[in-house]
Order: sequence, then C-alpha cells, then structure tokens
Amino acid sequence: MKPLTLPLVLDAMGGDNAPACVLKGASLALVRHPGLRFLLCGDSERLEPLLAAMPPLKAASSILHTTSVIAMDEKPSVAVRQGKNSSMRLAIDAVQEGRAFGVVSAGNTGALMAMAKIVLRTLPGISRPAIVATFPTLRGECVMLDLGANVSCDARDLLHFAIMGDAYARAALGLNRPKIGLLNIGSEDQKGHEALQEAANMLREHGGGLDFHGFVEGNHIPEGTVDVVVTDGFTGNVALKMAEGTGRLIRAYMRDAFTSTWSSRLSALLGKRALTAVRDKLDSRSRNGAMFVGLNGIAVKSHGRADAYAFCNAISVAVDLAAHDINHKIIAELACYEKSTPASAEILPVQEALR
Repeated sequence: MKPLTLPLVLDAMGGDNAPACVLKGASLALVRHPGLRFLLCGDSERLEPLLAAMPPLKAASSILHTTSVIAMDEKPSVAVRQGKNSSMRLAIDAVQEGRAFGVVSAGNTGALMAMAKIVLRTLPGISRPAIVATFPTLRGECVMLDLGANVSCDARDLLHFAIMGDAYARAALGLNRPKIGLLNIGSEDQKGHEALQEAANMLREHGGGLDFHGFVEGNHIPEGTVDVVVTDGFTGNVALKMAEGTGRLIRAYMRDAFTSTWSSRLSALLGKRALTAVRDKLDSRSRNGAMFVGLNGIAVKSHGRADAYAFCNAISVAVDLAAHDINHKIIAELACYEKSTPASAEILPVQEALR
C-alpha cells in the first residue's frame, strides 16, 4: 500500500450538519487511521472552539480560513463562477496544488462535481468521471457506477466505467478479478439499446483482461451476481435512491412489527442480537462515501445529511483508495485495454501517465 505523506483536506463547512459533524467524523477517523493529518477548510472562528474540545484532532489538523460557503441548493454553474473562495473550492484547489492527497465534502453534489472536474480534470484517456459507491448484496458488497454524474452515456463511456469500476473493486473490496456486468432490462444478449449493445461487444472482444459477465438486471444487484455493475448516471441514480428508500421501508416495517404488541416487543428483546445484525447490514451510513472516479485526484462525496459515523466512513473511503493508488490502477488498466484492441484510437494514449 502507498504511504500517505500528505494530509486529507476536508470541506469543513459542507453538509447539513457542518462543521460539528465534519470534525466529529474526523476525530473518529483519527482513531481508525492513526497518523492521519487533516487540512480543514472553513471559518476558523467556528472551527477553533470545536477543535479545542478535541485535542488529538487539533494536534493533527491545520485550518485554511474562509467564510465563504457553497449553499446546498446553489446551482453548480453559479457555484463555479462565484465560489472561488468557498470552503469547497479551496479544498479542491489544495488537492490540485499537491498540498493534500484527497478531498472529502458533504456539500452540494453538483457543485462539487463541477468544481472538481474543472480544477482536477480527468485522468488521461477518461472521457467522463463517474460517481461510484458500494451496495450490499447477499454475497457481500458490489460496486456500482455511474450513480448520477452523467445522465446519458455512449458505449465508450460505459467501457470506461467498466475499467474504472474494475480498478475500484480491486482497491476497495480487495478482489483479484472482479466480475463485471452491464445493467440492462434483460440478461439476453439481444436486449437493450444501441449503446449497451456496443459496449457489450467492446468488452467481449477486447476486454483488456476484464472479467465481463454480460448483461444483468436490477434484481441481480442485491443477489450479488456480479462485483461491478455498470450503467449510465440516470439509471444508476434511480437505483441508488430506490435502494435507500427500500432500506428505510424495511427498517420501518421491522420497527412497527416488533413494537405493535407486548408479545412482539418481547420477541424483539429475545432476538435483539439478530435484529441488531440486520439493522447494521441495512445501515447506509456504513457505506457512506462515493468517489468521483476518473478525476486526476481523490474526491469523495459524503451524504449531505451524514452524521459523524457516516462522515468517518467517507474519510475511510478516501484513505483506502489513496493508499491503494486507485488512479494509477485505472491508468494501468486503460493502457492494458489499449494494447488489447486494434481500435486503440478510441482511447487516448495513457502510457506517459504511467511513467
């Protein structure tokens, strides 16, 4: 694993519960990752009193002061034009300038993506960045992308997502050979629109060593049929929101079922350990943290309503991916694909980035 000599920069003012939640999450992460250092971008007058109550975090942190904050409902185009001194922009700038190994923010998703793409730019050979995160399955976890960065995608975009998803699964899940599937309305080869068909052909004929399973359907995601689910951002975001809503629905049903009568409450008490295990598996906070994969730097988005535990997990995502040198793995896999296909002009040269 790659040693992390630089600090991690946090958008301390981003998110519904900032800055208290951000600092509490960083304090938890410091216990999990001893030796980690932070650069906190935000209002020093609000941050310093909070840090005073967290001596270990204070000793591991420095503050980059600004009073400007990107609102959660601000349009990305406005944020880009008017937010150059915001906590979010300064945090991204720190990564681009080599003062931090990555950035974590719970702020405005659209603004974070727009700023990060402009400032960090995409990796050599990548046409578009994507939002990637993990989903729980019956077999453990799977990786899914894109979760909302690109509403529509062509075949080359989907191919890039497959390559990036493979590298992400190797780094985040520790898999040696992740199985990849394209999300479709059916698993049959003839199903799906033209972009899906073309992407499938590219992966079958010149997969660059990728383990391409074929098409998968929505029900295959929780079943764990594949390790990496590739789709466009529109479909991926709908699937993500549906999964989050379904999780809350199940928890509500279970709460009602085990509190409606005295006998059900007794059953809940007797089965407390099992119910706690189920609750923990359905807890989306444990999987908080979605990377903007494909950018020339580590940029992780935390849920805007994240609590300290959830934000700590988003920090862990950034730490783990940086330690596994995720971006170098992506570039290397692009180079592998480039060598395996005669249509190498479709992917920009990436050999120089490996040197």
